[in-house]
Amino acid sequence: MRLENLCAIAVLALTLYAVRVLPLTLIRKEIRNKYIRSFLYYVPYVTLTVMTFPAVLSATESMISAGAGFVVAVWMAYCGRSLFQVAIGGCVTVFLVELFPFI
Repeated sequence: MRLENLCAIAVLALTLYAVRVLPLTLIRKEIRNKYIRSFLYYVPYVTLTVMTFPAVLSATESMISAGAGFVVAVWMAYCGRSLFQVAIGGCVTVFLVELFPFI
């Protein structure tokens, strides 16, 4: 495993840990503000997205195949498919676009 990958995993783990633990240790009362609760709920998902999205676009031979796979995966997820189906759909799309280049 490359050092970059290990650093990314460590940063992600620390970020997720800090977001979950710091509110528990610093704030003793229940958080009733809906904006703060919403912020704390979505921070881990945003962090994970920000760290993985560039890797999705650079993991293939071309940006076109990566973009096509991403669009198909998002569409399948929006339609309520399982995570396995979404992953397979994205991979098959990338494979087909790279196998039969349109441009």
